[in-house]
Amino acid sequence: MKVAGKVAVVTGGGGGIGGALAHALVGEGARVVVADLDADTAQKVVDEINTARPGTAAAAGADVSDADAIRELIALAERQFGPVDMYFANAGISGAPGLDADEAAWDLSLDVNLRAHIRAARLLVPGWVERGDGYFVSTASAAGLLTQIGSATYSVTKHAAVGFAEWLAVTYGDQGVKVSCLCPQGVNTKLLFPDENADRGLTAAAAKAVTSAGDVLEPARVAADTLAAIDEERFLILPHPQVLDMYRRKGADYDRWLRGMRRYQASLLEQG
Repeated sequence: MKVAGKVAVVTGGGGGIGGALAHALVGEGARVVVADLDADTAQKVVDEINTARPGTAAAAGADVSDADAIRELIALAERQFGPVDMYFANAGISGAPGLDADEAAWDLSLDVNLRAHIRAARLLVPGWVERGDGYFVSTASAAGLLTQIGSATYSVTKHAAVGFAEWLAVTYGDQGVKVSCLCPQGVNTKLLFPDENADRGLTAAAAKAVTSAGDVLEPARVAADTLAAIDEERFLILPHPQVLDMYRRKGADYDRWLRGMRRYQASLLEQG
């Protein structure tokens, strides 16, 4: 799909990958609603975009764990620019390490990392099927293919996000709905680096596992790779190509992979 002339919604757009996606989309001729839980950061991104290209972006503070908030984002895009052609389900949270996550933490991770995608699709896909065109982009993670050391909530919900994106592509791919799933490894965002007051065990090991596995990419590079995949209508977006090799090794011998992951986790914990 060519993004020029399209109307897009980007969640988690106040910085990181989402902010870079918003800039890249407008740079290619799209108009975009930038949404973030922190309305000020969304507005900052929009101000930067509109300074260069006036009237091409609008900001919204939105909690995508709330279905009504997603509905209002879509309505805002329609009022400002017209029917939504593309939806980037990019907002995400990292979660607590190990089994320390309580029920509320699990519910929040499920709502933000998975159910927000489902709720947006329920609102948009029927109209896209009627029009015969639309594009859903799910930001998952390499953790959704390989499993993340540390946070169970993050790893499990990212696996689920990949699964939902696959289901969308299978179910609606012959009815005009395109789907891509972004699965980066290390990206220079707040999610990657733990807070200095965070648990230094599994949380630190999780960050070290990612940063030691390959290059930490800048968000602009990930956004460029994403738009290239959209242009090709390619499902799996892997800014870190080595993730595909790891995924293949995992599938080829699951037990060996699990043993290797346990050894890797132990080495990271020993390093502190």
